Amino acid sequence: MVKIFWGIIGCGDVTEHKSGPAFRKVPHSGLVAVMRRDRQKAEDYAVRHQVPKWYSNADQLINDPDINAIYVATPPQSHAEYAIKAMKAGKPVYVEKPMAASYSECLQMNKVSAQTGVPLFVAYYRRSLPYFIAIKNALIAQSIGQVLTVTVKLYKEPNKQDFNTNTLPWRVNPEIAGGGYFYDMACHTLDILDYLFGPVVEVNGISANLGGLYAAEDTVTASFAFQNDVLANGAWCFAAHKTAKADTVEILGTKGRIIFSTFDFSPIVIETAGNMEELLPPNPQHIQQCMIEDVVKELSGEGKSPSTGISAARTNRTMDIILGKLTKDEANHLLHQ
Repeated sequence: MVKIFWGIIGCGDVTEHKSGPAFRKVPHSGLVAVMRRDRQKAEDYAVRHQVPKWYSNADQLINDPDINAIYVATPPQSHAEYAIKAMKAGKPVYVEKPMAASYSECLQMNKVSAQTGVPLFVAYYRRSLPYFIAIKNALIAQSIGQVLTVTVKLYKEPNKQDFNTNTLPWRVNPEIAGGGYFYDMACHTLDILDYLFGPVVEVNGISANLGGLYAAEDTVTASFAFQNDVLANGAWCFAAHKTAKADTVEILGTKGRIIFSTFDFSPIVIETAGNMEELLPPNPQHIQQCMIEDVVKELSGEGKSPSTGISAARTNRTMDIILGKLTKDEANHLLHQ
């Protein structure tokens, strides 16, 4: 197999344990260099993780001849810029989620991928985790019969830093993140539902800022339908009291239901007449490792990644319509430009 030599643009928190070490542990994969605008932080990361090179300039990393694939782990605002530069340099890209700060930027990235023939993948790593694969297998086996509806609930109390305007995280700055915590977290659920049921074909949403702690939305409701006629609704609140904490997805079928979580990894419950089964497949040490392995296999001609720029762009489209950033007609117009 061809060996994939990675460079990371943006070696922040997400790369410390969730993804970074996996690039060295996956077969036929290696981590050659990291980049961060703060050179001291880039060097510190490289030393701690035994990475041979570090840069403070993204262009230098992209053009490093020892690197043949790029992982973009910056905030969404710069995903499109760096991914497009890497693809134009002939180097496949694995980009953090959400794919970009807007559906329009996602389409630009996919256009460059198509024009250059350079692959583009997105870090919706749940598609490769045994936990969610078990759910998909249960649906394929029709364990609960025909699927009718899906109900999503994610209620969280504010983070401590949300109460201080001087410490607000970039994730609640729409100019950097594309939205608030909904854009950052709900994308995982919406993407895994796309993995389970296919593309969303109809969607409506209402969003508001009810907590008043920052500019972005903190409360969102939505209703949507998938291409196979499964109907769904969701509610997300990031200003709730801790007693209301919830992280559940319930799939209702003609013969039972499946209940699981997106973030807590609580046991998967498959309930049918007279029977209840609980499943809890283990996660890898580094949560993105299974997805990175799938990406490496595809780049080496030995497999296929379940998450691509095409599938990931659909999630941005759904979120942008829910948040009122786009109408359905505007989204369709962008797609066919």
